[in-house]
Amino acid sequence: MKYFEMPTALSEADAVILANGDFPKHEVPLSILRNSNYLVCCDGAINKLKHTNIEPQAIVGDCDSLGVESKERYAKILFRNPDQETNDLTKAVNYCLEKGMSNLIILGATGQREDHTLGNISLLLEYMNEATVQMITDFGIFTPVDSDSRFESFAGQQVSIFTVAEGEITTHNLKYPVHKRTFTNWWQGTLNEAESDEFSIETNGKLVLFRIFK
Repeated sequence: MKYFEMPTALSEADAVILANGDFPKHEVPLSILRNSNYLVCCDGAINKLKHTNIEPQAIVGDCDSLGVESKERYAKILFRNPDQETNDLTKAVNYCLEKGMSNLIILGATGQREDHTLGNISLLLEYMNEATVQMITDFGIFTPVDSDSRFESFAGQQVSIFTVAEGEITTHNLKYPVHKRTFTNWWQGTLNEAESDEFSIETNGKLVLFRIFK
């Protein structure tokens, strides 16, 4: 059974991907960004690093969000992918996979346009077939799940389960128990609560779990 820890300021990954949503403000994602060993920016996100001393190792996307100055400055680490069938976040994930990096943390993928946010969250289930990938926001962490899994938590932690592909779900150590139930809409598994330092989910479906920070 897979076990997923809560991220901390010291959490590491093969690569950190910065998307072009809200720039991190919370201590945990901001520290992960600052301390990343390999940072990949979706092309528009590079503009949000200008007020920092953080430098990426790669910029990936269709480059439609980059100005002339940025294109010249980052020419050596700019990897253009014109494919219109994928968004820039997917292009960045695929770039990491091609480089052999399979433990990924995604930052800055929520906020601003709601359609982009929903699309980025749902795509986590596509990425998990080839990588260990989690999305960290200023409020918590999204984790894609398609098999029985255990999660680090704390008493009173708010937990939401979003079903993307229907399957039977059973939970343990959540305030509102779920027993062999199939959710048919996203809202049905939201706003649950952990009762201890760990909970688990048994499922044969595909879901995205959200846990808030303490």
